Amino acid sequence: QVQLVESGGGLVQPGGSLRLSCAAFGRIFKINNMAWYRKRPGKQRELVADEQKDSRAVYADSVKGRFTISRDHPTNTSYLQMSSLEPEDTAVYYCYFATREWSYWGQGTQVTVSS
Repeated sequence: QVQLVESGGGLVQPGGSLRLSCAAFGRIFKINNMAWYRKRPGKQRELVADEQKDSRAVYADSVKGRFTISRDHPTNTSYLQMSSLEPEDTAVYYCYFATREWSYWGQGTQVTVSS
């Protein structure tokens, strides 16, 4: 059984930075893409960043230039570096891993941007 465990969320002031981590535990092979989604209050879950196996990444327009997704292949860990955070970035952030046959979600980590 595969479990994704997220960490790194918390409270940060506007303009601050946070780095989220998502590690996969269990037998998981050939991860094709690792992504981060978020659910802001009163809104639907949305894609924030998605990194393909070849390291190509796509970002939501709202986070381009501020967020960076990366991965560590040996440990099956995804990172989301968030900078210049804004109150509108307040959300529960979820990681998502997909192999050819399966997909997995993390439990979510709260990020609150407030002064």
